[in-house]
Amino acid sequence: MSETLFKEVHYSLGGLINDIGLGRIGLPDIQRPFVWANAKVRDLFDSMYRGYPVGYFLFWQTGVDGVDTKVIGDTNKQKAPSLLIVDGQQRLTSLYAVIRQEAVMRENFQRERIRIAFRPQSGAFAVPDATTERDPEYILDISELFVKPTHKTIGEYLKRLRTAREVAESEEDVVSEAIGRLAGLTNFPFIALELSQQCSEEQVADVFVRINSEGKKLNQSDFILTLMSVFWDDGRTQLENFCRAARQPGPSGQPSPFNQIFQPDPDHLLRVNVGVAFRRARLEFVYSLLRGKDLATGSVSVEARNSQFERLRKAQQQVLNLTHWADFLNVVRSAGYRSEKTISSVTALVFAYQLYLLGRTEFGVDAFKLKGAIARWLFMSLLTGRYSASPESKMEMDLAGLRELKTAEQFIDKMAQIEEATLTDDFWTKTLPLDLATSAGRSPALFGFYAAQTLIGARALFSKAPVADLLDPPAYGQKKALERHHIFPRQFLKNQGIDSVRDINQIANYALVEWDDNIAISDAPPPVYWPEYAKRFGSDELAQMCSWHALPEEWWALTYSDFLAARRPLIASVIRDGYRKLLGNHT
Repeated sequence: MSETLFKEVHYSLGGLINDIGLGRIGLPDIQRPFVWANAKVRDLFDSMYRGYPVGYFLFWQTGVDGVDTKVIGDTNKQKAPSLLIVDGQQRLTSLYAVIRQEAVMRENFQRERIRIAFRPQSGAFAVPDATTERDPEYILDISELFVKPTHKTIGEYLKRLRTAREVAESEEDVVSEAIGRLAGLTNFPFIALELSQQCSEEQVADVFVRINSEGKKLNQSDFILTLMSVFWDDGRTQLENFCRAARQPGPSGQPSPFNQIFQPDPDHLLRVNVGVAFRRARLEFVYSLLRGKDLATGSVSVEARNSQFERLRKAQQQVLNLTHWADFLNVVRSAGYRSEKTISSVTALVFAYQLYLLGRTEFGVDAFKLKGAIARWLFMSLLTGRYSASPESKMEMDLAGLRELKTAEQFIDKMAQIEEATLTDDFWTKTLPLDLATSAGRSPALFGFYAAQTLIGARALFSKAPVADLLDPPAYGQKKALERHHIFPRQFLKNQGIDSVRDINQIANYALVEWDDNIAISDAPPPVYWPEYAKRFGSDELAQMCSWHALPEEWWALTYSDFLAARRPLIASVIRDGYRKLLGNHT
């Protein structure tokens, strides 16, 4: 029997928190400094308060100073870490943040404090909201219990409670016991399995992956990011920094990935990386490649691993190139999509960026032709939900179709062939109208309609302002510049006995109007408000507006069901006009 690489060590929560505060326990770069949602932290404290087991921790004894680590919290540490958290970081970071009142980093790279409320009388925990804020029964932030003397917290709580109602002596005892019990969680016992300092970084990464591969915690992109932390930490840091910068405006006048269309996570850009580097979408294969495994023979070598990481490095240089990034975002805009709010699939953006980079850097496609081809592909893939179901399989199939291509012409022709096979006459006249028979608020067909209206230069209903400008305003006020208006108003339909949300919120019952027109129309019936607003325009201009917004002839006189049935094919026709605009033969 081989010697185990770990030992079992017992801790109290207070001891763990103290070691983190001193810096003895640190966070290795194989994990990102993100924490659970507040509701999950609430459940953790509730389980501990009830005396339930909440899992173990896995630490790594580094035995040396200077190992690249991240620290938990913002305070300066007195010691360099000698124990690194391999598994359990989310729990321990959350516990530390609450008990020490320290801000933590969220997945959007913003720092904030975790606040958990507690009701001593019932022992209930809650994420603070408007209800708990007004309820004197709650301690709104349990962090107070761990930074103040317990008797002081009890006194302050009872004093506040007495201002709202009478408090019996027996209730005071319940409150005192509950608050004392919560404050005593610093004595809660934990078990940690500590990996020996003889473990290599690769072994630690392997243990981490094996532990988490059995559950739902991690996916294949996490495994690859783990390998990057071990063998190319700078590369992972570059991904994280780029994603952070895409969400936050940079210094004035300085190049930045910041934008309102695509704010990727590291795993999104990782997928672009591996698609460009290896022409693969199934990350399980890429994980094996990056470990240096020959997929044919199963053998593993350091030379192969180094070679594959070099390919990934070269690809990432292209992916994070700000010129490429800005050019691609302009392509997205040219496809009619002006903000992330009208993009139904991030995966479609990921694959379109892969195609853009492959066309530009591998196939040498003419820039003008490439931008048009990518815009058409993106419009097609978003409209059809190409990557909504089994996205890895679909992306793998699309990438496989490119592996044998050699020339720029073959690359463009291949994309065009797929588009033609997807956007058939039956799609436009049968499939798409059926797709429009929904009330889904983020329907690909609905967003395709908005994109098409942008492409054909449509103006908002009853307005002189282009839809494109209103979807992409220079500033955002308390009210959106553009709103979805119920053509047959909600209350009007309810008065007719149509009260199902699914029926009222049909896509074909919406039109884009400026917000002040939407408010003015309110619940007025179509035969009442339409003639008034139609007076704003001449007959030709009014006919053009009805065409842009797919409004049937004398639509205001139709029954609601007849209106929906008549409008859906017209919406599909407008979307097709938008695609034709991208093709260059709009009629």
